[in-house]
Amino acid sequence: MPHISSTDLYQKYIAFFVEKQHAQIPSAPLVPQGDSTALFNVAGMQPLLPYFLGATHPLGKRIVNVQKCIRTIDIDDV
Repeated sequence: MPHISSTDLYQKYIAFFVEKQHAQIPSAPLVPQGDSTALFNVAGMQPLLPYFLGATHPLGKRIVNVQKCIRTIDIDDV
């Protein structure tokens, strides 16, 4: 299997959904803004939680991004 860089994979992922009429949104900051319940984004979907709970996203229901997050489940082992 040919090697693919993480940048190429990212671009191909985004391009797939953009071709299917999804709006690309930027990755949210690693430290959540407007959410005092979390110190870091620990899941890629965490910044989108308000929209999963019924809020309307300004770009509609078909959105795509690659979200940075911090892995904490095994942080003591890393």
